Amino acid sequence: MATPVSVLRLPKGPDPNSRGFDPKSARFIALCRTSIATSASSETNAEQLPREQHARSVLRETFLRCLLSMTNKKVHFLMHERVKVEATFGASDIDVLNFQVSDLHTPIGVQKEALIRCQDVISFTFDS
Repeated sequence: MATPVSVLRLPKGPDPNSRGFDPKSARFIALCRTSIATSASSETNAEQLPREQHARSVLRETFLRCLLSMTNKKVHFLMHERVKVEATFGASDIDVLNFQVSDLHTPIGVQKEALIRCQDVISFTFDS
């Protein structure tokens, strides 16, 4: 049974090599709000922040492993407006903004090669 996988969007890193995230950047604030205030004066942060960071790193690793495991497999995408498409997954760009797919079956035809914008994808499924 295929399990739907939601798309997780991470903020860009503060430097060109994407080695970490700038918590003061507008993108980080908009896309990656923490559930815990990051004030250094709060003692609960000292205990809860490492747990939240660990949970986020586990989610990132799981999502990236998911992308690796679906390479060269048939993937069913649920897009906005309830559009369902099917394609053979190829790769994702480094920012996970686009998916490269082959043999994209859409309601209006088949496209040999295509890029799917991640912001258009609600969920995707594939058989492992």
